[in-house]
Order: sequence, then structure tokens, then C-alpha cells
Amino acid sequence: MKISFYLKYSTVFGEELFILGNNKFLGDNDPSQLIPLEWYNEDFWRVVIDFPEDFDDFVHYKYILKDKKGIQIFDGEENRFINVSKKTTSYSVFDVWNTAGNVWNVFFTRAFSKILLSPVTKVKNLKTKKANHIFRVKAPLLNPGETICMAGSTRNLKNWNTEDPIILSPENNWYTASIFLEENEWPATYKYGIYNIVEERFISFENGENRVIRKFEEEEKGITIFNDGFVNYQTSLWRGAGVSIPVFSLRTQKSFGVGEFADIKLLIDWAKKTGLKLIQLLPINDTSAHQNWHDSYPYAAISAFALHPIYINLEKIAGREFSWIIKPLKKKQKHLNELKEFDYEKVMKLKLSALKELFEAKKKNFKNDLDYFKFFELNRHWLVPYAVFCYLRDKYNTADFSKWKSNKTYNEQAIQKLASPKQNHYDKILFFYFVQYHLHLQMKQVADYAHNQKIVLKGDIPIGVYRFGCDAWVNPALYNMDEQAGAPPDDFAIKGQNWGFPTYNWEEMSKDNYNWWRRRFDQMSNYFDSFRIDHILGFFRIWSIPMNAVQGIMGRFVPAIPVDISEFYQRNISFDHDRYCEPFIIEEVLTNIFKERKNEIKEKYLDENAHGNFRLKESLNTQAKVAEYFKKEDDEFVKNGLFDLISNVILFEEENSHGLKFHFRISIDKTSSFFLLDNYTKSVLWPLYIDYFYYRQNDFWKKEAMKKLPSLKRNTNMLVCGEDLGMVPPCVPEVMRELGILGLEIERMPKTPGSEFFHPNDAPYLSVVTPSTHDMSTIRGWWEENREQTQRFYNYMLGQYGEAPFYCEPWISKKIVLQHLYSPAMWSIFQLSDLLGMSEKLRRDDPEEERINLPSDPNHYWHYRMHLNLETLLQENEFNEELKKYIQESGRNIL
Repeated sequence: MKISFYLKYSTVFGEELFILGNNKFLGDNDPSQLIPLEWYNEDFWRVVIDFPEDFDDFVHYKYILKDKKGIQIFDGEENRFINVSKKTTSYSVFDVWNTAGNVWNVFFTRAFSKILLSPVTKVKNLKTKKANHIFRVKAPLLNPGETICMAGSTRNLKNWNTEDPIILSPENNWYTASIFLEENEWPATYKYGIYNIVEERFISFENGENRVIRKFEEEEKGITIFNDGFVNYQTSLWRGAGVSIPVFSLRTQKSFGVGEFADIKLLIDWAKKTGLKLIQLLPINDTSAHQNWHDSYPYAAISAFALHPIYINLEKIAGREFSWIIKPLKKKQKHLNELKEFDYEKVMKLKLSALKELFEAKKKNFKNDLDYFKFFELNRHWLVPYAVFCYLRDKYNTADFSKWKSNKTYNEQAIQKLASPKQNHYDKILFFYFVQYHLHLQMKQVADYAHNQKIVLKGDIPIGVYRFGCDAWVNPALYNMDEQAGAPPDDFAIKGQNWGFPTYNWEEMSKDNYNWWRRRFDQMSNYFDSFRIDHILGFFRIWSIPMNAVQGIMGRFVPAIPVDISEFYQRNISFDHDRYCEPFIIEEVLTNIFKERKNEIKEKYLDENAHGNFRLKESLNTQAKVAEYFKKEDDEFVKNGLFDLISNVILFEEENSHGLKFHFRISIDKTSSFFLLDNYTKSVLWPLYIDYFYYRQNDFWKKEAMKKLPSLKRNTNMLVCGEDLGMVPPCVPEVMRELGILGLEIERMPKTPGSEFFHPNDAPYLSVVTPSTHDMSTIRGWWEENREQTQRFYNYMLGQYGEAPFYCEPWISKKIVLQHLYSPAMWSIFQLSDLLGMSEKLRRDDPEEERINLPSDPNHYWHYRMHLNLETLLQENEFNEELKKYIQESGRNIL
């Protein structure tokens, strides 16, 4: 038996095409075993694969393009299959290439196929007994009652009869028809069309030229399959609106001083009432490392899989039988729930205490709960290490496993022994199983409720993991523990950001095909239909900061192509290693930074060299040493001044390069080291700096991303969005378009150099537009930050004459929200505060209190809560109806 694969694709010189499938004859899905296709004619590439006579199985396969730069690009079709029967000796399969970035593909993600779009109209499968041709085509945006039909130029193709066309039936995301065609019926032409089953009425043929059935001479008698891609028809692309808020910020009458998973149900009710179709949440993973308010930071999870205990609802666990455990907490619950902001430490203390009581009361039955056992078996790969990690963290009063008296280094056998039910401490480990099981039940219940209400839940995958968390403990080889991830300087953090996370060892992760990431996506899919990849730029390159630095400004992009020392000589630059690579400290620099305290600084912290320049003393020559020193001496002015001295460099030498390769420090034009160079050196050094950051890395970073992102995206059916903000190289939007990953567009963060604002009307369809995120001030807060900028926005972006109001009045908030609703972007998503800003009655008095995060402050306390109860918001009929009207009139939620 043989299968002949024909792929319709027009290549350019240097490109190659391959096939890969789910059996040994097609490479066993191993990318190192790609099977090449050969050029067949001007339309098709072809390969013939021989199978054993008795082969009888489903064949799943994909096509791969290798471009002239060597980058592998996978076909975007996730559902190519052949149901092989040993009764058939020959199959001819005609495919068309499906670009992963094709807009139509997003409508087959779970967010659309399972939730937002109408169920596919059921059609009786009319299979012809002697069918020798199978036609398959896709059409995702049909109206209720509609299906796909076809007709063509021969008798068995109905002779173009639209009153009695061939009706295709839905099957595995395709519309399919099995037809018998006689030998004298080709070449034949045909088209697909849209047919209303309910009204038994032909609506229209697809656009474009007729499709053609040809018979190639070498084809043997057998079955011919046409996988025809998408029906070529015009329709309005679906657009929706959503709301974004952290779970901890929710407030209901039944909350326990913090938003809980159970509270999301009321937010879902409100979303349905107002016409919002998506709820976006911040990360919900456990961050319990310090056991204090620092754990409020939701992006520093101790486990990429475990949920945070703070979101648990105690009453749901207690039920009526054990309500006596919860009743004594009612007074404290009421007090905590009335606070303007949530008190992380008090809430965690009370909840953990109650959870331990509930566990003691319920553990006997819990140990024999069959549903729990199913949960345990499905999740044991992360659940057991996590529970043991938490047990050891509590035993040694630190999450820093390097300080533990035992089990500093993870050993699978030792950990399984430690987690054995025979151990005296087993109940302490079982407690964490108990908490995670109930968190799972409560969040799963929310997800199911959202689906029933046709609301999409969108999660958030942080780019990093906590340095002293379970993931780093279990498999430290997956992370570069001697590096810190962060972000380069921007308008929100002029010294850059240092998140403190270890960076990823992508080479090590690739050895098992990114199994940790794939499991992470699987875990997300238990609760979410879409997700945001935090800092997607990290898949191209990460901002890496050495461990001896504190500020993000001391980092560089990794990986990156360095500047070779020969490039300086080629530009007639006299290379002085110390001048470029060491902190440049002279009298003038010291005066500018320290003013009248200059002499004190020279005496206490600096050594003078023979040339009259200065060096920091050995004990203070890194930012980490300075930070440690000033833990004892509270002088922020001097500490930050010394940080500035240390960062006053032009180049970082690459490790182990023997003084031959270098990386530019970011923003050298803002350093006195660069400013005080002679004019010639500056004029020739600056173009090299520009080349380093904006040109030479682009193809290299694209290759890096294409090693990871396509594989990861193929392993999930969730709708994938990327947070592509900051210093974005050209390859990022290019790769995201190719893969069909939605980008993020923000009005006050334009991606076009030289632009002050981005208009939502210019957003591409595959994108999310939003006026603000959790890392920014809200619309109202931003309005008051920079009067001159606000005035320009008022005149040029809002089209208003005269002087801008000092405060962001409700009508201004409304106008900005409407700009985003009318954007062509697939999604317009708003922080809840920005929506409430349209109402004088519902908005908060002080917009500063709406701020969720300050990226420039690594010790920011994340404790914002909405000021209204969701029950109250649900009763605000006038506002809710107005918001619903705005959404409807903007054309969102409509096919």
C-alpha cells in the first residue's frame, strides 16, 4: 500500500519542504527524521511513501518548510489525517499549505470553537458506498443553520445544480463529502458554497476561481483525498471585548479580605450582563516564599503548577458539617473585607490556620476520596515535589533551599521516600495535597461556569520562576541560576527592572522537547481558554543581569552577537579597555552626582589612581556589595550615587573572550562616560552602538524564537496572546504574525519609533488593544501625570479643541474606551477601573488608588482591591445597560 502526498506550495530558491507523521514510515514525529518532498510541477511538491499491505490505522501528519536561512516553519494545520484501510492499496492526498498565522486558524482554538462560536450545524453524513474521492474544507464563521455544500462540472458533482448540491457534513473541524467520480469525469471543476439546512436554501458560492480536479498519469486506482484548506468567502471577522483584573482585587460580600476563586462567578455574571466576552486574570500560582507581604507579587511563583492558597473559599470546604470551624472567624472576616486594600499577611495567617483545622477534621475521609486519587495521579509529577518543598520550607523557615539542613539538592528517590505515607510527618505533606485539591475543584467549577455563560477565561503565564522555588529546586539545570532576568530601561523604570528570576537554559529545555513548558500549558488548560505570555520577548532574548548587579541597567540581552575588538579598529577607534569597561570616575562626575558630599565620598568609598581618576574600593566595587553594605547604613542618596558610578561604563566584556568580544551597555548616551569622550570617538562609536542593538541581532533572535515558540504553540489549543512591549526588535511582530499569536497594542506605548501615541484604529486584527495594563497607571491616573503630554493627547488623539481638563472627566474616559471598542483588533480589553471611570457615580475618588503595580519598585506591595462589591455593581442597571450598548454599537460580539 502506498500514499502519494501532493502539497500545493510555491517555493522560492533555497527553500525545502518536508513531511512528518505519527508512524515510523513518516518519521515518528521526530523533527530529526524529516522526510523530504520533491518538486513535482509548478503547482505541487510530492512524496510517495510505501506502507505494509496490512497497515490499518490513522495517519496524522504535518508539513515543514525550511527557509533559505535554515529556519524550520511548521504548517499551521493541526488536523491532517488519513483513515487508512487495508482494503485500499493506494491513496493520493492533495493538500494546500496552511500558514500558521492565517487569521482563520484562531477560530479553531478552544476560546472560539468551544465557547464563543455557535455550535456547528449537524448534518446527516451521506457517504457514498463506492466513494473514491473525499473532499474536505474548513469554514469557521458560519451562521446558525448554515453548512457547506459543493457543486461542479460533472454529473456526480451535480452539474452546478444549486437546488440540489452536495451537502458536506462536519467532521473533526472539517466539512467533508465522500463522492464517487468516474474516470471520464476529470479534469473537472468545482466550488464550495454556503447552504442553509433549516431553510433548504442555497446561499452563495465561494469567491475566486473554480477549483480543479486533475488526474496525474502515475496515480493508481484508489482513494483521492482533497484537503482544500478554507472556503473562500467574505464575512465580518469576530471582535470581542473583555475586562482585566487580578483575582486578589475582587470584592464581594462573602470575600475574606481578598478576592477568591468563588468571587469570579459574580464577575462572570457581570460580564454576561454587560456584553463582555472575556475575563483576563493575573497569575494565580502559589508565591508563598517569604511568608509575608512580599509574596503578594504574583509573578514570583514557587511553583508553575500549584495554585495560591489565598484564593481558597473556606466555606466551600467546610460545608454545613464543619461550619463550626469557620463561624468564629466571621468578625475578623468582616473587618478584613471592609479594608480599602487587602492585608496579605493577616488574610494568609487566618486562612492557613482555618485550613489546617479543616484538614484535621476531614483528613480521614479525604484519604479515601476516589476523586482526590484521580487528581493526585494526574498531577503527581508536580504535586509531590511541591508538597515536600512546602514541608521543608516550613521546617527550616526559609524557601532558600541552599540553607536547608537536608535535601538541599533534589533527589527523586529521597523525595519519594520523604513523601511516603509511612512517614510520621506524612500528614504535614498530605495537608498540601488537600489544599491544592480543593483549590483545583473551586477553580475548575469557575471555569465550567464561565463556559456555560459563554465567557472566555484568559490566564497569564509569567516569563520567570522564583529563584528559591520548587521548580528551581527540582531541576536547576533548566535555569541559569547565576543570572537574573529583567528588562532594560524605559519610561516606567529608567534604571531598568531586575526581577531576580533565574533565566532559562533553553538548550537544556530543548533536550526533552520543552517538556516543562508543555506540562505548564496543560495545567493552564484545566482552567483557561486563552493565555497571555508575559514578556514574550524572552523567547527571542532575555535581559540578563549578573548576580553582582542590582539595577536592570547593568544587564544585556542574552543571547546576542557581540562586538569584536576588530570592529573598533576598523573604525579607527583607539581601544582603551579600562576607559570603556571600567566605571569612569573623575572629579567632574563626582561633583555631578554627589554635589557638596563629593569629598566625603572620595574619602570613604574611593581609591585614587596614578592618573588622578578614581576606583571604588574593592569591598564596594559591585552593586551587590554596595547594597549589602547599605543594609547597615541607611543612606539612599549615597547608595544610589554609588550605583550610578558602577553603571557609568560603555562596554561589558563577554566572559571567557580574553578581552576580544564586548557588549554595549544600554543607554550609553545618558552616561557621563560616553558624554566626556572626544567628539570623533563619539561620532564613530554611536553607529556601532545602534547597529548592535537594532540591526545585527534581528535574524539571530528570530532563529532563537523559532526554535521554541512554534513547538510550544502546537502543544496547546488555547488562544495565545503575547505581551510584546518594551524594546521590540523587528523580528518579534514578524514571528508573532507567522505563528498567529496575538500582539498587545497600547495607546500610550507606540511601537513606531518617533511616535508619541498609538491610535487603536491602526491595530492589526490579530491583536489586543487596551488603554492601560496592571503595570501602568489607569486612564485617569495617567491623565494627571504629564500636563503637556495630556494636552497633546487631548488635541490630536481625541480631536478636541482648546485646553484639556485638568482631571480626566467621565466623558473623556468614555471617549477613550469607545476608541478601543471601535478598533479593528480582535479584542479590546479594559482594566475594570478604566470602565468604571466612565461613571461619575462609580469611579473611585482618587485615581492613584487604582494603581496595581509600580514596575520601578521591586518591593511594591500588590494589594489593590476594587472599591465596590460585585453585588453592588451587578445592580447598577443604568451603567451596565450603557456599557452593553457601547459594546453592541461598536460591532463587537457580532458575526
